[in-house]
Amino acid sequence: MASQKVAAALSAIESVTHQPTKLEQYNNLLSDIVSSSAGDELAQDIVYYLDSVLNEDLSIGATRPLLDSFIAFLQKFDPEVQIKTGQHAVTLLQSRATSVEEQDSQIREILASAYESQEEYSAAARALSGINIDSSQRLVSDTAKARLWIRIVRYYLEDDDTTSAEGFLNRIKNLPSKLEEHDLKLYFQLSQARILDARRKFLDAAQEYFNVSLAVGVDENDRLAALSAAIRCAVLAPAGPQRSRFLSRLYKDERASSVDEFAILEKMFLDRLLNADEVTAFSQKLAPHQLAVTADGSTVLDKAVIEHNLVAASKLYNNIRIDALGAILGLKSSGDLSAGEKAEAYAAQMVQQGRLRGRIDQIDGVISFDTELSGGSGANGASLRQWDQGVQELAENVERVASTITDQFPEFATSQMVH
Repeated sequence: MASQKVAAALSAIESVTHQPTKLEQYNNLLSDIVSSSAGDELAQDIVYYLDSVLNEDLSIGATRPLLDSFIAFLQKFDPEVQIKTGQHAVTLLQSRATSVEEQDSQIREILASAYESQEEYSAAARALSGINIDSSQRLVSDTAKARLWIRIVRYYLEDDDTTSAEGFLNRIKNLPSKLEEHDLKLYFQLSQARILDARRKFLDAAQEYFNVSLAVGVDENDRLAALSAAIRCAVLAPAGPQRSRFLSRLYKDERASSVDEFAILEKMFLDRLLNADEVTAFSQKLAPHQLAVTADGSTVLDKAVIEHNLVAASKLYNNIRIDALGAILGLKSSGDLSAGEKAEAYAAQMVQQGRLRGRIDQIDGVISFDTELSGGSGANGASLRQWDQGVQELAENVERVASTITDQFPEFATSQMVH
């Protein structure tokens, strides 16, 4: 409730009929309230002041300058007072917002910043989303619209509300003109990456994060953070040719070795089996939505690791029994399914989707893997070529060392040849 002094002053002003005198007295009272009140008392006095100013007795022409004075003081209030008084103001203005759009917009922006300082991000987004940007009363450029919507998207993402965030991001996509300002493009890419990440479209998210890490004008620490996010999403993406190509691109980036995720990136790029300790260490860097349990009871990370290890096993074996594959993948029997049957289900799905080349013999319980490489046929041809290449490289290295010894120590080399 307003203080007795303010209540009496408002009652006296409301009885004045001369408009210029009335406006002057309202402005003087507002200054007195701000100078003599604080905290909850200030908020209550301002609320009652707004109730008096925004009633139907004052014309729009008289209301606008009074709102301008209020906004000038509102910018200086503490966040808690800004929220109490600003929210009350926008509620009162709803019935006449079309007549005071500029003032309503300014109050909402101040209110959003106040909510942000209190980490009430969804409330901040709702405050901004109430701004009318399609009015005939004022012209709002596409750039200004995009900047407002990006801010709303950022707020919703802070509260992990990806559905609301995506709705405003789609508005930006549908703008007639493209984004021209560099910082808006960057925020758009980052927001899109975070939404794709939350939607578990990890390969697409990884690409967007990687693009952000390459953008000009980004702080080096932020670049590496985006690169780390790209690697995490790539690791979580479904195994297959597309992910392999992207892992290669990440691995060849000279910055990759400086981030914590490089170890798991390297093992995945080289198609090496991942052990439980490595997976546990990596899981500690993941966000909650990246560790969410799926319908079959496993996590996104569990599935990604199983699929990766299945591909890695296909590089090591020409064929393997299903139960042995289940043991390699670290699967455990549950319900009516054995570890081998689970391995078979994973392999069958990947073969069907074209992410793994192989054949499953259910009668013999054997999975055979296919590898198409030039100069050989299947996994045996690839293994023989790798062996031959290794032997050749070893022989060349031995010859190179022997030649160096002969050049540096000819007498020693001659004595060894005699013996």
